[in-house]
This record gives sequence, C-alpha cells and structure tokens, in this order.
Amino acid sequence: MPVGFWPTFSFAPRVLKKGDSGALDGEASVESRVRGIAARAAAERGVELVHVEVAGGARSPVVRVFIDKPGGVTHEDCSEVSTHVGTVLDVEDFIHEAYTLEVSSPGLERGLYGREDFEKFAGRPARMKTRGAVNGQRNFRGRIVAVEGEEIVFDDKTTGRVRVPLSEIAKANLEIDVEEEFRLAEERERQKKRGDEGLGA
Repeated sequence: MPVGFWPTFSFAPRVLKKGDSGALDGEASVESRVRGIAARAAAERGVELVHVEVAGGARSPVVRVFIDKPGGVTHEDCSEVSTHVGTVLDVEDFIHEAYTLEVSSPGLERGLYGREDFEKFAGRPARMKTRGAVNGQRNFRGRIVAVEGEEIVFDDKTTGRVRVPLSEIAKANLEIDVEEEFRLAEERERQKKRGDEGLGA
C-alpha cells in the first residue's frame, strides 16, 4: 500500500424534515441501510467502502462513511460519494432529525473491521482490543501474521504469538511503524539519487 498521510474530508450537515417520532428508526437499522447506499455509491465510483457508522444519538446523529482506494482518495472522490449518499438519504428520509454526513478517507492508521481487512493487511503492524481476556490479555500491539479459520494469528510485542478469535475483537486498527517509514523513505531517496546520477552520466 502506498505510504503517506492521506487527507480527510468531511461534508454536510444535511438537513432532513423532522418526522413524527423525532428520532432515528433504530441505530442498527439506520447503519445497515446507510451501508447499502454507501456501498452502491462507492462501487459506482471505483472506490472501496471501508466502514459506515452512526454516532451522536437520536437528536444529533452523525453518519460517517469511510472510503479508500490505492494511492488514497481525493477530495473529488469524497465529494461525489457524499453527494450520492446524501441525495438518497434525503429521498428515502429514514433519519428524522437534522444530521451530519461525513465522508472521508480512513487515514493511514485505518480501522480493521472484518476478516477481509485482516487478510488484506497481513504482515502490517496493528493494535487490537478484545471483548474478553485472551491468554490473560485484552490489549495487543504487534503485527498481523495471518487469518486461519476464525482466528487472527498475531505477533504481540510483549507476549509473542497469539491466536485471537475474530468474534472476540472489539476494536482494531493499523499502526504506523515510524522507524520502518523512515527506513523506506531513506531507501526511496537513495534510489532517486542513483537514478538522477545515472541520467547525468
């Protein structure tokens, strides 16, 4: 994956007509419906839908949509997805309060939300928190090794290799390895200098 600090873009708020209930139709239901809308918008524009979440409660809901693509998303990507999602939400009108719609990149330390994410980023540094203790531990920091069956094989910096059931993971995200990033940047700079010297020969 390309290295760099990708921008985050947010759009709206979009104001909807207030319904009789003055509340969300149920946060889980709203999140599921928004995910379907956002998935279609992302697919049509050739970007990956990373995650959708609804926060803020019934009175001031915030709908967050995270999208990505190789090399990072652009302002135009976020704007187009935001317009599509916001337009469909306005038409379907299942959020009964004024809400804020945010469409952004997941950032370099992106969240990991399911099996496909762990498979995609095998070998990368990450942090995980589990719902219950796994081998007496709930917080893990290290490197994703692999996905085997329903478990994540993880090399923890403190306790070594551990198997964590996918169902036990409460939160996980990639982690920047600063030393590795500097090493890669130096290597790219050396390669660039060698290339420049070759052109000048």
